[in-house]
Amino acid sequence: MSRPILHHHSIADGDPDRWLHVLHGIYGAGRNWATIARRLHAERPDWGVILVDLRLHGHSQGFAPPHTLAACVHDLVELSRFLGRRPDAVLGHSFGGKVALMTAPALHPAQVWVIDSTPSRRSPGGSAVRMLEALKRLPDRFGDRGDAIEALERDGVARHVAQWMATNLARTEGGYGWRFDLQGLEALLDDFFRRDLWDVVETPPAGTAIHLVRATESDVIGEAEMERFRRAAGGGLGFVHELHGGHWLNVDDPDGLLRLLAAELP
Repeated sequence: MSRPILHHHSIADGDPDRWLHVLHGIYGAGRNWATIARRLHAERPDWGVILVDLRLHGHSQGFAPPHTLAACVHDLVELSRFLGRRPDAVLGHSFGGKVALMTAPALHPAQVWVIDSTPSRRSPGGSAVRMLEALKRLPDRFGDRGDAIEALERDGVARHVAQWMATNLARTEGGYGWRFDLQGLEALLDDFFRRDLWDVVETPPAGTAIHLVRATESDVIGEAEMERFRRAAGGGLGFVHELHGGHWLNVDDPDGLLRLLAAELP
C-alpha cells in the first residue's frame, strides 16, 4: 500500500523559480498562513508557496504511527518527491519550527526559517499541553460548532482560541467531531518536547542558512537561548531577527513578517 501524501495548497502564478514550504504549529493547518503566503507571492512573484498540512492536522489524516518529528520530515520528503522538486526554503512556526530545522539535513533547503520556536529540549507544558488535556475532557461529538466553542470556554479556553480550534471540527454522523487523533497528537507533542536540535542550529548543513524570528512579547525563546542563537549566527551561517508581537506573529505583525521574508529570501 502506498503512503498517503500530505495535503498541501500551492500559491503561485505560472512557474516560479523557487518554492517556500510553510509548516504550521500544533492544532493548526496550512490555511493559517494563507494571507501571508498570498501577500509574499504578490511581493516576490519569483517565489511560490506551498502551504502544508502536517500529519494528523487539517486534511492530512490517516497517517500511520509512529507519530514523531522524524516521521513528519519523512512525510515532507515524500511530498517533495511527489511535487518533483525539493523546497528552496522551509518556514516553520512553533511546532513546525522544529520540523523545519529537521528538514535541513534531509532536504537541504537554502534557508530554514524558525518562527518563535526553540530547538531546546523541554519538559512538556504550556498552552499546547493544556489544550490537549481540555480536548481529552470534552465529548467527542457536538451538536454544532457553537456547542464545542462553549464547551472549550467552560474549560477555561479563551473565546478567540476556542473559535479557532472549532475550525478543526468535521461533520460526522450525529453532529460534529474533531478531526484530531488525540493519541497521535500527544505522541507528536511528546517527541517535540524531548527533541534537542541545537546541533542543526550550530552546525547547519553546507549551503543552508538558519533564520530565527523571535516574537518580542512571547516567552517561548528565553534570553539564554537568544544568546546561544547569536553566538551560532556569529559564524555567518545564521541570522537572528525580532518582531514586535506575540507568539502568533502571522496575526500580530503580518506586515513586519512580510517585509522580513520579502527582503531576506534569495
